[in-house]
Amino acid sequence: MRLSRLFGKTQREAPAEADTVSHQLLLKTGMINQVAAGVYTYLPLAWRSIRKIENIIRDEMDKADGQELMMPALQPLEIWQQSGRAAAFGKSLFTFSDRKRRKLCLGPTHEEVITGLTAYNVQSYRDLPLLVYHIQTKFRDEPRPRGGLLRVREFTMKDLYSFDVDEEGLDQSYKKMIQAYRNIYGRCGLPTICVEADSGAIGGKDSHEFMVIHESGEDEVIHCPNCGYAANTSTAQSIKSKIESEEPLPLEEVATPGVTTIEGLSTFLGVPQSHTLKVVFYTADGEFVIVVIRGDIGVNEVKLNNILHCIELRLATGAEVMEAGIVAGSASPIGIKGIKVIGDDSITSGVNFVAGANKPDTHLRNVNYPRDFRVDLVADIAQAKAGEGCPKCGGKLSSTSGIEVGHVFKLGTFLSEALGASFVDPRGVSHPIVMGCYGIGVGRLLAAIIEHSHDGKGIIWPLSVAPYHIYLCPLYMENSQVANAAESLYAKLEGEGLEVLFDDREESPGVKFNDADLLGIPIRVTISPRTMETNSAEVKRRAEEESQLVPLGEIAKKLKELIKGGLAALAV
Repeated sequence: MRLSRLFGKTQREAPAEADTVSHQLLLKTGMINQVAAGVYTYLPLAWRSIRKIENIIRDEMDKADGQELMMPALQPLEIWQQSGRAAAFGKSLFTFSDRKRRKLCLGPTHEEVITGLTAYNVQSYRDLPLLVYHIQTKFRDEPRPRGGLLRVREFTMKDLYSFDVDEEGLDQSYKKMIQAYRNIYGRCGLPTICVEADSGAIGGKDSHEFMVIHESGEDEVIHCPNCGYAANTSTAQSIKSKIESEEPLPLEEVATPGVTTIEGLSTFLGVPQSHTLKVVFYTADGEFVIVVIRGDIGVNEVKLNNILHCIELRLATGAEVMEAGIVAGSASPIGIKGIKVIGDDSITSGVNFVAGANKPDTHLRNVNYPRDFRVDLVADIAQAKAGEGCPKCGGKLSSTSGIEVGHVFKLGTFLSEALGASFVDPRGVSHPIVMGCYGIGVGRLLAAIIEHSHDGKGIIWPLSVAPYHIYLCPLYMENSQVANAAESLYAKLEGEGLEVLFDDREESPGVKFNDADLLGIPIRVTISPRTMETNSAEVKRRAEEESQLVPLGEIAKKLKELIKGGLAALAV
């Protein structure tokens, strides 16, 4: 491809709103263009890389016995209502009516469609196990699109669905997909870790995410360097710090004028925050709920949402708190009636806490559970944090940021039961099919590769997903010897089946070298009046500083060796 004819131009500066490295570089290289918030056009360079990523994914899905098909992006809303997930997806689901006033949606995922298709085509245990996948456009009305391709409203996703006769079969499909995902990321030159995760609106029981550890990631990963335990902060567990045991003491009222926060209470009374109890007020599907937790621990709202089995969870407003008769700043669960109270299990591991007295400017010392207050449910609803104990080995947990590049779920039977997907066993008894689903966002994977592999000059593409392998960079094209040699080499390399981006522009060496580094093509081949003195070209890898002169007659062979070696290093 001649760079002078390439659709999409490089820019010296990225727009100010580009808030991640991948977003900046994708715009500066002319690879993407924003159409609307969270909606992008992929230009030819980006699209070539996207297709290569898709082909790697296809190859690994096919090796794992997946069968590719294609399902529609347009779906009847009624199948989402039938599964019960229309409400779970809520406002992120794009919905509308057609001319006949039938309700439709743009698919954020395809579990409903594939389950109905499987119900039609699978009757017997002999039809299972079954793994089918597609690579299709998805739509989610994200409230805050960000990071370029990292969080968007329209995106391409590979999703594979597994169908088995029992949980044991699902376990095997799940393990097979986890290995396939590891193969995909390895071939893309992307190091990942597999972490425990929340299933969210997708549903199901077990779930894992594949994360690229990077400071630009919007997910927090809690992990143990000692045993390898890792989980998204939304589900991470920890061993909470213990409080020294002592005998419970009688309740004692104490004046706390103007004290309305845990920090202020700790300072005013001279007690550690771990010796206080705080309450947080929520509404869960419109119901007012009180959460009580140790003062030094944060509430994990994902865990709380899962405990309450609600669709919409949010912090209560000041007006809602007043309407419930709660004294904000001095509240506690003591004496509360007619309101659901959820307690974190930290309230059971200490005694003689300080908590609100449910009247202004007053708190209580020596509050103890269950002596002094009741809760409707005790569970782990705490935000795990670095420094706490690992739930697996007891070691000290660490925290880091990560970019999610894949998510796998054990769905079980809730969708197959709702949508009538069943099979008949050898005895003629019908059972719901056991399902799993496995997704990779292709555009996000492209962005994550750039986040991981770049320097101050631009992108450093792994050979396997680079839009082109070779950047042919002749300097001083007005020199006929250079121009003729470059044209001849370009024709030869293309004739050999090599992927070449030919910078045939009449630009200065500085502009050409800057664009070569910015675009990140893995191998740069430079022809100049100086190299022509020895009838050679300079060959340089993008990720290395050193270059070498190679005779023009040996260039094709040398480049093939470099490409073969580079791809072999990424093979799994």
